[in-house]
Amino acid sequence: MTDPFETTVRKAASGDNGAYDTLFAQSLPALVAFLRAKVGGELAGRESVRDMAQSVCREVLRDIGALHFRSEEQFRAYLFLQASRKVVDKYRYHKQEMRDPARIEPLPEEGEEAEVLGAFASLTPSRAACAKEELTRVEQALQLLPEAQRDAVLLSRIAGLGYEEIARQKNISPAAVRGLVARGLARLAGLLGQNPA
Repeated sequence: MTDPFETTVRKAASGDNGAYDTLFAQSLPALVAFLRAKVGGELAGRESVRDMAQSVCREVLRDIGALHFRSEEQFRAYLFLQASRKVVDKYRYHKQEMRDPARIEPLPEEGEEAEVLGAFASLTPSRAACAKEELTRVEQALQLLPEAQRDAVLLSRIAGLGYEEIARQKNISPAAVRGLVARGLARLAGLLGQNPA
């Protein structure tokens, strides 16, 4: 009996647009949120997170025929690993000496917050504004975490990966991942002025 996920992967690799949509639809909001938290500073003003997410999906789709995933979690792990690599590549690209900062124009506002806050569409304008402010606070606090903690929190809480999968990806033990997530969440709660759960 063939696994439905494997069937979807094979169909997406062969060019089936419906399978492609199915494969990436569930992961795209988390991927956008993950990239929003990873992209900061000057890069945030130069690159659209939505464009980066779509680029990651295109690149994964391009390579998917040569890859084998034992589970949907393994696919998501690969997707978010590629997203992390995309961020590093973009930082390197913009740090090259030949980039002239005087020629760079800021990106227009795309309203990416609306995508993240989509679940709050029925809120009043003042509540939507408060939700947007809270989202900005969380993103800024995430930027203050040490990179290892930030990555562990993002991969476990945003990407939805298990500790074992994150450990495999980061080449550390699941216990180390658990510790990074716990310390990251505690620090994040402190930065946001909340009591850690």
